[in-house]
Amino acid sequence: MMIFSILFYSYIICILAFVFGFNKVKEFKNKTAEERTAFSVIISFRNEEKNLPNLLESISQLAYSNELVEFIFVDDTSTDNSIEIIKNFIDYQVERSRNLQPHDSARGDNFIIIKNERTSNSPKKDAITIALNQAKNNWIITTDADCVVPKNWLRTIDTFIQQNNCNMVVAPVSYKSSATFLHQFQRLEFMSLQATTIGSFGLKIPFLSNGANFIYKKNIFKKVNGFENNNSIASGDDVFLLEKFLNFDKRKVKYLKSKDAIVETFPVDSVSELVHQRVRWASKTANYNLIFGKIIGVLVLAGNTVLAILPLLIFFNLLSFQTFISSFLLKLFSDYILLERMSIFENKKIDFITYFKSSILYPYFTLFIFIKSFSSNYKWKKRTFKK
Repeated sequence: MMIFSILFYSYIICILAFVFGFNKVKEFKNKTAEERTAFSVIISFRNEEKNLPNLLESISQLAYSNELVEFIFVDDTSTDNSIEIIKNFIDYQVERSRNLQPHDSARGDNFIIIKNERTSNSPKKDAITIALNQAKNNWIITTDADCVVPKNWLRTIDTFIQQNNCNMVVAPVSYKSSATFLHQFQRLEFMSLQATTIGSFGLKIPFLSNGANFIYKKNIFKKVNGFENNNSIASGDDVFLLEKFLNFDKRKVKYLKSKDAIVETFPVDSVSELVHQRVRWASKTANYNLIFGKIIGVLVLAGNTVLAILPLLIFFNLLSFQTFISSFLLKLFSDYILLERMSIFENKKIDFITYFKSSILYPYFTLFIFIKSFSSNYKWKKRTFKK
């Protein structure tokens, strides 16, 4: 029982430490500044005809100079109408630009569509690498085809870069979800990951990032040899690159905590998709080089595992029901404190009833994903990947 207590309370201390770290990262207030930074935005896509119209519409609304940004779309063997959708968007924007006033702008002439060239086990990393080699600008931004970007996204990133000496910027991502329990369950879990990411930067021990909103310098990418040594792992185009940039110069890896920089993406629509997605995420954890990231992964797994097996201890009269309830409530409210910080930042409320139900389910879900990650391959974009 002693080891259970040590693991559980270590988890609680860890969560409270992230709350402290989250509060230490000050929210960035975007002030009007002259646009200076030229960006190359890389978007890999595979059969995204449902999502591309939303992304393209948000891109068309961006408040940033056309001359300072290019968008490189990398087609990863799509078999639907994705390419046609992008081409039609470009044609429309070019035609529209001919009828605009001098101070207006349209997007279209700064779009590039290229084909992915597979050289590794990771299609996403191959796509980013080939696009980056063709990019004309030094500052690279990656996002995903199933995302929506905010109007002042590039302007906020530009201002942040001007005010901070950095090689890499990690920026926030949020789920745009429906009211269904499956979507809300994913949203709460994703919020915890985002809050942990911010908290780790506040503690000056960053170990997480998200490729849906990731900014870095091309010349440093090449200096650290890009995705070399981890391109056998299908996912991880974000965290493994973060590790390399941290090793290169930790002081120049920053977090952009700004509402104007939040990129929205969407949860999956089935339990099967959710399981495959989480197994994919879990598959890269064992390959982390950052010791702190490994420790946090162990503590999160341990804290949830302990809570999952406590009912079994009650059954064998090894634990009182009161002890179980007090432990559950302690975890419930500790986790909520961290999530509540993120909900305020995102300006999205948490439904406590849904949170309560998710808190009962989540320890078992975590343990299930952990076990399955050892015994199962996973599917991603209708392709099967080996662990």
